[in-house]
Amino acid sequence: MAVSRNRPTLVLSGIVLALAGDVSGATAIADELGKANPTHTYINNIYLPTIRAQIEINRGNPAKAIEFLKVVSPYEFGWAARTWPNYVRGTAYLKARQGPEAAAEFQKMIDHRGICQTAPECTLARLQLGRARAPSGDNAGARTAYQDFLALWKDADPDVPILKEAKAEYAKLM
Repeated sequence: MAVSRNRPTLVLSGIVLALAGDVSGATAIADELGKANPTHTYINNIYLPTIRAQIEINRGNPAKAIEFLKVVSPYEFGWAARTWPNYVRGTAYLKARQGPEAAAEFQKMIDHRGICQTAPECTLARLQLGRARAPSGDNAGARTAYQDFLALWKDADPDVPILKEAKAEYAKLM
């Protein structure tokens, strides 16, 4: 962002900061985007709701996050939205302990193979799908989702925290 504060850089930075838990940084970017683009359809109907939803998840307000994402639904899986809103919505459902709804969001992402070939959040959707299915009692489905995730990450550095978490969670299902 020090090199360029253009719209695409701000959008991606806002999403990444929100996902990383930097509420103040993501909020500042969302405010800047909103002020600079008051009538921009993608900014106001896709990116800002997605960033603000993740901020609310970080604040412990998954219901508010789900509410923010209602406006994004018509744009899901399109050129601009891709899969980020679904990932954030699925995460909100997980935090709200609504496993079936979370599983549906993550499964929708996985089912959109054309988009998911290049979207890093789609790999994580497999892990989140396992996390959504396990509390619902779907242990077979959870195991399959974890196996799919672990197969994709088989060559990853074994010390990556999310991989270690996934392996430990998977072991509990066995």
